[in-house]
Amino acid sequence: MSSVIIENNFPFFKRLFIYQKERFPLLGHGLLVAAFSFSAISYSRICRGAEGFVSLETFLIGAFTTVSLFFLVRVFDEFKDKEEDALYRKYLPVPRGLISLKELKILAIITVALQVILNLIFFPKMLFMYFVIIGYLCLMGKEFFIPVWLKKHQFWYVTSHMFIIPLVDVYASGLDWFLNDVKAPSGLIFFFAVSYMNGIVLEIGRKIKPSEKEEEGVNSYTKMLGVNNAPLLWIGVLFITFCLAVFAANYAGYGKTGLWVLSFLFIICSIPAILFLNKKNIKTAKSVELSSAFWTIAMYLSLGGFPMLQKLFFN
Repeated sequence: MSSVIIENNFPFFKRLFIYQKERFPLLGHGLLVAAFSFSAISYSRICRGAEGFVSLETFLIGAFTTVSLFFLVRVFDEFKDKEEDALYRKYLPVPRGLISLKELKILAIITVALQVILNLIFFPKMLFMYFVIIGYLCLMGKEFFIPVWLKKHQFWYVTSHMFIIPLVDVYASGLDWFLNDVKAPSGLIFFFAVSYMNGIVLEIGRKIKPSEKEEEGVNSYTKMLGVNNAPLLWIGVLFITFCLAVFAANYAGYGKTGLWVLSFLFIICSIPAILFLNKKNIKTAKSVELSSAFWTIAMYLSLGGFPMLQKLFFN
């Protein structure tokens, strides 16, 4: 009996553990989104000069909501891509039979129920923002009712789907300003723009591949743009994100320190793409993907997380 057949007969929670490990690693994604939420709240409070941080209860429930929202994005993608996955990516958990779409649908319903109940009990006014995100997620799941056109126009496909990230950002930062009935700081516009561009950095970074890793029926930026143009595009997007982050840092009053930190991060994170341009192999391609993740988490922590921790523990 093959390992796949044995694996598919495991108890549900063991199969779910394997699924999350492959498709939504809770440790990695959880830390990234928790940092994202902590930094969004922190940036909002720093910009408006508020003392301290939100309550631990508010942060934990908000973090659960944001992490589980991105889990829902993954589940929606499983449904949206089911035909292509069955045709070209039979090794993925759903097409190989590890977990069924029915089981994922039940998980999604339970997740939404928990999100609604927790927000309803602890901060019901946040439900408005929450349902806006769910509405947009449903539109994404239906490919905005123009799936064929979007598939043919990758630019619009990516840019339209990335709006889910700043929408979640609005929710996370709203745990500060919205719950406190104050006007959102103007600097959040830059923070939201950074979040949006970070999503594109991650999207391009994970789809830069050497020729031996390209798959039939699976889009990658190296396949669409070429092995030289794709990493150059990634560096360009990284630079735009860097510029937006500098504006966000200046608005928050980080001054030259913020500029030096962000410049250092940009230079360090650009190196893997330059290495890929010189040597196109699996190792250098993976380093671009890892650099995208490092840039994203470092960016959030630089703009909100670390300055807040400094205020809480060293001032």
